[in-house]
Amino acid sequence: MEQSIRNKYQAIIGLEVHAQLLTESKAYSSDSTEYGMLPNTNLSAITLGHPGTLPRINKTVVEMAVKMGLATNCNITRYNIYARKNYFYPDLPKGYQITQDKTPVCTAGNVVVKDADGNDKKIGITRIHMEEDAGKSMHLAGETETLVDFNRAGVPLIEIVSEPDIRDSIEAYNYLTEIKRLVKYLDICDGNMEEGSLRCDANISVMLKDSPLWGTKVEVKNMNSFRNVQRAIEHEIERQIIVLENGGTVDGETRNFDANTGTTTAMRSKETLNDYRYFPEPDLPPLVIEQEWLERIKETMPSLPQELYKRFTEEYGLPEYDANVLTDAKEVALYFAELCKYTTNYKAASNWVMGPVKSYLNELQLHMKDFPLQPHSIAEIIALVDKNKVSHSVASKKIFPYMLENPGTPAHQVAEEQNLLQDSDAGALETIIAEVLAANPAKVAEYKAGKQSLVGMFMGDVMKKTKGKADPKVANKLLIERLNA
Repeated sequence: MEQSIRNKYQAIIGLEVHAQLLTESKAYSSDSTEYGMLPNTNLSAITLGHPGTLPRINKTVVEMAVKMGLATNCNITRYNIYARKNYFYPDLPKGYQITQDKTPVCTAGNVVVKDADGNDKKIGITRIHMEEDAGKSMHLAGETETLVDFNRAGVPLIEIVSEPDIRDSIEAYNYLTEIKRLVKYLDICDGNMEEGSLRCDANISVMLKDSPLWGTKVEVKNMNSFRNVQRAIEHEIERQIIVLENGGTVDGETRNFDANTGTTTAMRSKETLNDYRYFPEPDLPPLVIEQEWLERIKETMPSLPQELYKRFTEEYGLPEYDANVLTDAKEVALYFAELCKYTTNYKAASNWVMGPVKSYLNELQLHMKDFPLQPHSIAEIIALVDKNKVSHSVASKKIFPYMLENPGTPAHQVAEEQNLLQDSDAGALETIIAEVLAANPAKVAEYKAGKQSLVGMFMGDVMKKTKGKADPKVANKLLIERLNA
């Protein structure tokens, strides 16, 4: 599509994100939520909605939903009424879903993300409500029948509905990344979109930039990665613009995204709204979130990415790049924050965590929780370098690997036992420098004639003679003084 045509239009995008909560039991029963069990084994009469059974509210689900509301600056609804959402689908065992309709537990929030130009932008959160998941329909290769596994039925979800504040696929990607980061920081969802624990539907419309009216909204489903959400949005924007440019009208419909072709296809029309016949859930009493309970939930809230980012940049003076990398994963951010309790060289601490530490974890495909060294051990290495006891090269290539194999050994002890402490004795270094220069009279003459790049060669010889133990800064200063004498 020509850019001039694309520039005539503005996209309006809102996202609906379902996050599967990390509870041990289901939303309204004690059935297990363990993943990977044999089909139809995590079930009871309550999950199946048998006559005479009564659901019961899972307190942990409420607390997790409230935490997400607090993390996204929402208002917390104190008086909650559960609702029944009625529709027939083969993998919905009760024929209805217990959800929230008129009183979502969280409302009117926001998250801050980066727009396409890298500037901060606030994306509104319309609502967050609690509900239960459906089961799963399966179609085996070569089989015409549909099999249903009800293990997932009743697993607790929160649905996070954004305001239509997103304007392009980059903002959508950044918004999803921030939502994933928040649910992982809160330990309420693993954020794995590929496995379905985080799912996203996109509502997309386009309009002429000078039009007072928004375009017709199209919903796109079945996107199993952040990148596919981005691809689906980009395709759908272009598709709708082409329709309008050709004099047509965009149909309000639900469309399916095909990851293989990068295109969307019609699933069903939205000409008439689905009649879910919402009504208050008669088997669950109203849920009241009292101030005392809310305060207890607030006390359990961890430090969140934006808070840590601000501390890392303002208090520790780190560049924005470092702060973004360090706060990307909760475990890394908390490890770095703990490390900063043992050192004031925050930039060196950042370099060690982003460099040798993360390289080690990536190479062995480990998580931060599996890293063998405690933060104070990294601080010991930083102190050795800061005191010019060892060079950074020796610290990273010799001391750090040794300590990984022997986690209980202090850094200074490693340096001593491995004979790695560098020599800062000016008298001893002057003698060695004199020997190096005496052995290279022709090169000394070339240096004095203007070839100053030979300093590197002389330093190499000094380091060889000292077996790498010379303090590079001291040796370099003495060497230049001797050459210029």
